[in-house]
Amino acid sequence: MKCIINTKNAPKPIGPYSQAIKIDDFIILSGQIPIDVTSNHIPDNISEQTYLVLNNIKSILTDAGFKVKNIVKTTVFTTNLEKINIINEIYKKFFIDNKSNFPARSCIEVQALPKNVKIEIEAIACKK
Repeated sequence: MKCIINTKNAPKPIGPYSQAIKIDDFIILSGQIPIDVTSNHIPDNISEQTYLVLNNIKSILTDAGFKVKNIVKTTVFTTNLEKINIINEIYKKFFIDNKSNFPARSCIEVQALPKNVKIEIEAIACKK
């Protein structure tokens, strides 16, 4: 059964899409950008943006009854692959802090992202 997930603990979609779709033991998250849900602020640097995106993903998962350790695949979109070392440090800490193994991942450099952010991450999680 398909269930639409929209939580107030992560940024509202800025287009015609849902934050996530839950189907049985799977949840597929739309790409999340670094908008602080309480202030609507977007940080300037890639470190803060990466941290915020990952926390927005965690908020959606939590509200849907999933955990970070359930993530099996992510796709990272960034406007500057030269910053991958910074992204990787925060990404690595996020999964280690949540007692998770690293999921499969793709990382893609793009020309631009919504609201001129530097990073967007989408994820797929499975409870089994």
